[in-house]
Amino acid sequence: MWKNAGIAMLAAILSTSVAADDASAITDNATVASTGLVGGMLMADKVVVQKSERRLYLLRQGQVLRSYRVALGLRPEGHKQQEGDFRTPEGEYKLIRRNPHSDFFLSMEISYPNTSDLARAQQHRLKPGGAIMLHGWPNVPHRTPDYYRTADWTDGCIAVANSDMVEIWLMTPIETPIEIRP
Repeated sequence: MWKNAGIAMLAAILSTSVAADDASAITDNATVASTGLVGGMLMADKVVVQKSERRLYLLRQGQVLRSYRVALGLRPEGHKQQEGDFRTPEGEYKLIRRNPHSDFFLSMEISYPNTSDLARAQQHRLKPGGAIMLHGWPNVPHRTPDYYRTADWTDGCIAVANSDMVEIWLMTPIETPIEIRP
């Protein structure tokens, strides 16, 4: 049931995403910078995750455009220290890559580890880990929807409901800054 709905939603997203990419390719960069519009959609210029609130905010010029509930790593308190610690990192990063074919509904890679994360891990002779993503629910769920909606369940990523991921995907271009706060 989820898979068929997910496939239909993904097809709609990808066709819209391509249309938005085409629109941005033919839109004057100055117009995008001044209006924040791509293909008629207002784009976020920053993402803020407030871990203690379990909220993700899409911002444009400091104003909140959207807010979503998030699930974090299984051990959400504190900054990620090493690979396998199930913590969600804290700090300033960027959304650097999109993957519509991941094991989770639409994923966007976060630029963790940054230089300070690498230095800290090296100082303590640890592997910092990686592959921290912003994504939707698993494409093949192993739990009930209520679990994904209410629990912290990732290995250290930031997860949102699939419908929320659609908006985030469409409203955040590559290289959008993401700040993850305690």
